[in-house]
Amino acid sequence: MKIIFMGTPEFAVPALNALMGSHHDVLAVVTAPDKPKGRGQALAMPEVKKRALELDLPVLQPVKLKDPIFLNTLKAYSPDILVVVAFRILPPEVYELPVFGAVNAHASLLPKYRGAAPIHWAVYHGEKETGVTVFQIDKKVDTGRIILQERIPILDEDTTGNLYTILQQLSADALLKTMDMFENDKVDYLEQDDHVATPAPKVHPDTGKLDFNKTGEALCRAVRAFTPWPGAFFHLNGQRIKVSKASFELHPDTDPGKIEVLSKKQFAIHCKDGYFLPEELQSPGRKMMDVVDWMNGGNLRL
Repeated sequence: MKIIFMGTPEFAVPALNALMGSHHDVLAVVTAPDKPKGRGQALAMPEVKKRALELDLPVLQPVKLKDPIFLNTLKAYSPDILVVVAFRILPPEVYELPVFGAVNAHASLLPKYRGAAPIHWAVYHGEKETGVTVFQIDKKVDTGRIILQERIPILDEDTTGNLYTILQQLSADALLKTMDMFENDKVDYLEQDDHVATPAPKVHPDTGKLDFNKTGEALCRAVRAFTPWPGAFFHLNGQRIKVSKASFELHPDTDPGKIEVLSKKQFAIHCKDGYFLPEELQSPGRKMMDVVDWMNGGNLRL
């Protein structure tokens, strides 16, 4: 299969590596333009571009996907298929160009969690499993016909961070299988059921704010869902305190949001049905530390 690979963040790199290590032919890579980053606002390359250059692949970075120059360049490669991982929404002018169209590896079990942050919201809502769906791209976001799905359980200790790593590799494996299916004319499509679809909107820096009117279980899921980014947090003395690990205890008498010192080694924040117990915390300008060290550092001033 002659492939044009499209992706931008680090999540897409294992899939590019896998395709390059296969018998399929990656002709070029399409990724986002370089963007200013950091205090100096120096231009930084997307992770996919960095890897593509290491692999000596041609790199295309269109500002607009409908740009005639870009479209003509794409046509000149005569790809069989476009392989998309964590990239922009494609217009029909792009995804209809190859004979086999474009396929996308999405980190959820579609039609659940359509959108930009499927891993975060699967953990947040307490799903027992997640996975990767490879689907044919069409006009609407994440709605195309399903080609292949791979499933994994979500364990009680899983965070978005460690699931991200697992699903990276699962996406790579699933795309290799998909390319072989196209090559051997063994693709069976499954239509998505829109009636059971759920959204996975983009997360923002404030998405991780903890709401102590929720149950302890829901709060602990939020901590796992927003670790490592954007971080679950609460405010104390005007400061944003991040929490990367927590547990909870059921308790009949609570005052949601109240902070109570239980011992020299533990404090609780009252929630809907008991005590939310932070186990790892980070104050502004400090590193993440366990609750004992955090309390000993004088961070808990009531």
